[in-house]
Amino acid sequence: MRTLPQPLQIVVDRFSSLPGVGPKSALRMAMALLAWPAEDVRDFGKAVAALRDDLKVCSTCAALTDTDPCAICADPARNRDQLCVVAEWDSLLVMEEAGLFKGRYLVLGGLLAPLDGTASDKLRFELLHERLESREIREVILALGSTLEAEATGSHLKNMIERSFPAVRVSRLAQGIPLGAEIKYMDRETLKQSMQFRQDI
Repeated sequence: MRTLPQPLQIVVDRFSSLPGVGPKSALRMAMALLAWPAEDVRDFGKAVAALRDDLKVCSTCAALTDTDPCAICADPARNRDQLCVVAEWDSLLVMEEAGLFKGRYLVLGGLLAPLDGTASDKLRFELLHERLESREIREVILALGSTLEAEATGSHLKNMIERSFPAVRVSRLAQGIPLGAEIKYMDRETLKQSMQFRQDI
């Protein structure tokens, strides 16, 4: 087995620790950095350091941001009475790219998954409670997905909101058969969701 020079090995090991990056891919990335002009590599290193130094979590919605509050929470044009709850920040990005929601967000920081060690005390339920106490919010939209963990989290949130804030409507994104799909190819759970959340035509 070949031995890499230590500075190269350190970078390869760092890249290998990233999700979905194996040792061969990590070596290719490290070699690509070596092919860059020295100033570009230094700028890359500074950008990685700034990722930790300059990013923060918005105190209002818990999204990643370089300002507090984030641009969405600070935008006076956003609808203040609708709150969309997502599991992770990348879900918020997808929602924003779609451009269909003009309210505000709250990032939970995950989903309830007791077997994986994610219990309710590790999610931002308290932050949601604080947001609802402002009495501005009339509807909470759960955009959590359709996994078992998402269902459990949604049920927990619905019960919590109905118990403490009965005037707040709790809704979820429609689920069921995707556009262009045929019934015969649907699994049982998808059919169940489609029947449960059917709409008038």
